[in-house]
Amino acid sequence: MSGCCGPATAEIEQFTTQHQPEGLPVVVIGAGPVGLAAAAHLAERGLDFLVLEAGQQAGASIAKWGHVRVFSPWKYDIDAAARRLLEADGWTAPDPEWLPTGAELVDDYLAPLAKLLGRRVRTGAAVTAISRLGYDRVRTNGREQAPFLIRLADGQELQARAVVDASGTYASPNVLGAGGLPAHGEQTAAELIDHALPDVLGADRGRYEGKRVLVVGAGHSAATTLLALAQLDDTPITWAIRAGDAARTYGGGEADALPARGALGTRLHALVTSGRITLLTGFFTHRVNVTAHGVEVVSRDPSGAEQSLVVDRIVSATGYRPDHSIAGELRLDLDPILGSTRALAPLIDPNQHSCGTVPAHGVDGLAHPEPGYYAIGVKSYGRAPTFLMATGYEQARSVVAALAGDWEAARQVQLELPETGVCSSSLAEAQEQRAGLATGISGGLLATPLPLATVSASGDGGGCCG
Repeated sequence: MSGCCGPATAEIEQFTTQHQPEGLPVVVIGAGPVGLAAAAHLAERGLDFLVLEAGQQAGASIAKWGHVRVFSPWKYDIDAAARRLLEADGWTAPDPEWLPTGAELVDDYLAPLAKLLGRRVRTGAAVTAISRLGYDRVRTNGREQAPFLIRLADGQELQARAVVDASGTYASPNVLGAGGLPAHGEQTAAELIDHALPDVLGADRGRYEGKRVLVVGAGHSAATTLLALAQLDDTPITWAIRAGDAARTYGGGEADALPARGALGTRLHALVTSGRITLLTGFFTHRVNVTAHGVEVVSRDPSGAEQSLVVDRIVSATGYRPDHSIAGELRLDLDPILGSTRALAPLIDPNQHSCGTVPAHGVDGLAHPEPGYYAIGVKSYGRAPTFLMATGYEQARSVVAALAGDWEAARQVQLELPETGVCSSSLAEAQEQRAGLATGISGGLLATPLPLATVSASGDGGGCCG
């Protein structure tokens, strides 16, 4: 494929020698779906840009859960600008009704898009810090005219007129401890604790088959792992959640507008009811002890009551949190609870919203006191688990329109969906006949309310979105 954007912006060194913001590129951090969507919109608008990806390929984080199938079909998983660029270059979109795996998202969409963008996508470039050239967070006079300074892990420094941070949260999972702090002994037992979405039926099978396994968490990532474990012989499974019941994880069942997601909850409920999976409610992980007989996991609830069990391995599917440390010298206005912007927090609060009730939002809800810096995608949601991929695409479109000076387009945020939901009622069943049950990660796109289970304030911190 030829590059869609013409020649790349001279050599990388050019980025470090320019000093006027208007002559510098927009730097996008992260080459996942939302980061590359931002790049596609920048390319369409003729704005110079550079994408920095810490991994060795586009979609590096997604590749780590490549065995997992998403909840929504291809027709909702491709950004509009990215589609236009790819199709102009001769790319043919996959079957719009197919539910792709993470590996298919990378191979059939993100990799071709990154290839098309050419040298503007730089892999193996981990960002360690962002500041303003010559300005720490305290200095004000002339601040807005100073370019951004981006420091990489190898010591190289680049400059930018704006920064779009789509680096995600996959590299910063939540701890196992129920109070947000690591459980006592968690670090000592780290080799026996895996984070969400291990490849239970594939590469990681030997670590789980025939072992006593504890899964902690109430989101769809936990549900995905539980369903996979249930297919292994002689593998006792325990599922621990903080909530008093698992209704939130079971979701809307047949009423769910994403049939694959509804089927996930329905099957999990059946496995618990049959006794194949042992459910422990009111479980607040407090202590982990490695013993000669296995790993002892001790819960201590807010009243001080304890319960414990001994297992061989633990899957900590307790969600993720953003790492804002790279922007420590920028002026961010973060919600004290979620870690999103203050304007966005009430729109995504998991105590009030499910994935399907989060409204479309754009640049105004993502802006910080630091002009020109925007966190988009799942990172923009902080610790809220209500993110959907298509909402991230709309964020990218809006932010890029603002960077181009098209404020009218930037503020016209919306997601248009069929009134009856996003999938036909037979989609999940048809997919299963071809490739098995869709599990674990929602690449969804809902902006209107869905008939989902009510989200309670006492949930386990797992989200509707995996």
